[in-house]
Amino acid sequence: MCGIIGITCGSEPRESSHGVLDVLVEGLARLEYRGYDSAGLAVVGADPAAPLWRVRAADGTHSLDVVAKRADEAPTEATAGIGHTRWATHGRPNEGNAHPHADCTGRIALVHNGIIENHVELADELIADGHTMASETDTEVLAHLIEANLAADPSRTLADAVRASLPRVRGAFALAVIHAAEPGVIVAARRVSPLIMGIADGAAFLASDIPAILGLTHDFFVLDDDRVAELRPGSISVTTLDGTAAEPKPLHVDWDLDAARKDGYDDFMDKEIHEQPTAVADTLRDRVLPDGTLVLDEVRITNDELAAIDNVFVVACGSSFHAGLMAKYAIERWARLPVQVDIASEFRYRDPVLDSRTLVIGVSQSGETVDTFQAIVEAKRLGAKVLVISNVVDSSMAREADAVLYTRAGPEIGVAATKTHVAQITALEILALYLAQARETLSPTEARDLLSAMGALPGKVADAVARAGAVHTVAEAYRDASAFIFLGRHVGYPVALEGALKLKEISYLRAEGFPAGELKHGPIALIEPGTVVVGVATRTPVWEKMISNVAEVKSRGASVIVVADDGDDETARHADAVLWVPATEPLFSPLVDVVPLQQFAHSMARLHGLDVDRPRNLAKTVTVE
Repeated sequence: MCGIIGITCGSEPRESSHGVLDVLVEGLARLEYRGYDSAGLAVVGADPAAPLWRVRAADGTHSLDVVAKRADEAPTEATAGIGHTRWATHGRPNEGNAHPHADCTGRIALVHNGIIENHVELADELIADGHTMASETDTEVLAHLIEANLAADPSRTLADAVRASLPRVRGAFALAVIHAAEPGVIVAARRVSPLIMGIADGAAFLASDIPAILGLTHDFFVLDDDRVAELRPGSISVTTLDGTAAEPKPLHVDWDLDAARKDGYDDFMDKEIHEQPTAVADTLRDRVLPDGTLVLDEVRITNDELAAIDNVFVVACGSSFHAGLMAKYAIERWARLPVQVDIASEFRYRDPVLDSRTLVIGVSQSGETVDTFQAIVEAKRLGAKVLVISNVVDSSMAREADAVLYTRAGPEIGVAATKTHVAQITALEILALYLAQARETLSPTEARDLLSAMGALPGKVADAVARAGAVHTVAEAYRDASAFIFLGRHVGYPVALEGALKLKEISYLRAEGFPAGELKHGPIALIEPGTVVVGVATRTPVWEKMISNVAEVKSRGASVIVVADDGDDETARHADAVLWVPATEPLFSPLVDVVPLQQFAHSMARLHGLDVDRPRNLAKTVTVE
């Protein structure tokens, strides 16, 4: 997830290039939560014969500061400019991979948010035609494709060339392009990835999010999929890809800037819960080759080496640990490999037995979690193969690993993991199928059926997210409770652990998660009237046993909330309240079952007047032991 911005205003709103540059730099600062691996700007001056001016930097959270300091080097009169802040997906987070990207002539510059799925195919074709690629990104092919279409017909405008290029492109994009030969013009286009535009006071603006240009105008326009917009000072014209005129949809916004950064949500956690369907979809995207085989992002382990693996360890902390527990069931079921899941901070201190036939999977949102990083370093020292699940391209863990599978959740600002957690589960399910493919432990028919079911997951997660109001009603009924016990069996057990963790993290209420079958071995002593038990009771293979455990706590006076599949009245009759979710394949069910537990914790915290984005004593990334 990246941030883009553009402005065209001639000499407005100020009488120097810093009018354009100030808007770009301030807008990128407001978009930095969408990515901070690198930042860059490009501007075009008033002289069509003059070159573009471009600056890029890849210095993490300091990238934008570096770019801003070089603003004095820009041309004295800039008529239009584009900017970008990057969350790296394709290509390492270095200056060469930073946006804006340029064509071979250096007269076209482009910024992009999204993923170009057929970039390798397009790049091969363009290179064969004499183009030179200067980066590792999927984005750069767009600049060269536009260059080629301009060269093919000198009568074409920049907008014509963009319209001619986009039918060749598969994937998601929001993009903005400038050309030195057309001062004052920005051409924009969109498919799937968001893009908004606005006009005011002789200027026109575009951005991936409203915060970037809020305050410049309250009158926005939304660009529909497969539409091309031409922005000139004070005007916007829109066409379809075939050049037919189209009207952009108006959008009036009355937000203040702080609210706008959250897209109108009251807090980032709520926003990020609502972004979970996209996080799942993006993590699934571009994983299957035409022949039906799965691919990871970076692999330096051969299929023969994977086939020889006889033991798997998953090492992680917090919510990532729970994702690993969920993955254990899928890897053992599909790949027929024994799996141990370890808290990363304990792993290297227990003298683990590892060798070249061991696969160690490190799971970390940031890829910088020190305990998990040290665990995989120890695993490599002992000769194990290491695979990393990370949300950050080229993180410390990713650089250490033999293979990497990136989640594509984008930056997560709320401290309590939500969208990164479901993206991790998604990635681990992909990995389980990848291992089964390498080891030939699933038939082609079984693999196809599972892949098909995975394709339905973003929709099911969206369905679960849409029920926040019903979850809040349940939370209101239990707002005065002080102790919660979460129970689950099979894949429902790690979901219960995650539900308890979320409630502890942001509402500061006592909450514990247990395997439901362990009740009679001690925890049932905690049950008394007033205790609230939350049972994950969707239809896994041990549903009947789970219902028996629910009956045990009910008979001892507990108030019972269950997570249940839609329409499952048999489960509902054992409970005082139900959190309904869409039914799915049992090994995929954690992706939907965890959603109402996130929402329940969110509602409880809000009902207690707490700041859900900044829970006390916690940090987003743990970088000390």
